[in-house]
Amino acid sequence: MTIDDKLKELGITLPAVATPAAAYVPFVQTGNLVFISGHIARKDGKPVVGQLGKTMATDEGKVAARGIAIELMGTLKAAAGGDLGRVKRIVKLLCLVNSVPDYTEHHLVANGASELLGEVFGDKGTHARAAFGVAQIPLGACVEIELIAELG
Repeated sequence: MTIDDKLKELGITLPAVATPAAAYVPFVQTGNLVFISGHIARKDGKPVVGQLGKTMATDEGKVAARGIAIELMGTLKAAAGGDLGRVKRIVKLLCLVNSVPDYTEHHLVANGASELLGEVFGDKGTHARAAFGVAQIPLGACVEIELIAELG
């Protein structure tokens, strides 16, 4: 089963690459590695705003992180010339969670993205990861995730 077949089976349509909101590019490739810039949680094109442990529950953050993984895959597809079959490995995720100081479930929020990438890419989707809390994310978004992938 191809990656596109798997996405179709899951009912996922990948979005086009979003236009950067500041002075950066959506991705940079060096050698076989692709570095995808941070993507924030969005719903209907607008930031999903909130703070984990205050205005949002862990399960809501996990859903937001899953949505970001879909956006990241859209950008990764563009970086791979339109062919996600070129992805040799998802190498690493960095997950920033807008949270109150005593919130401790950042890893569970990040699982929303990690689990989907594993489901879509199989063993190629297992990756290293860091997940931690921050005082704020651009536009007040609840989660921001960046991704590093290796292309074949």
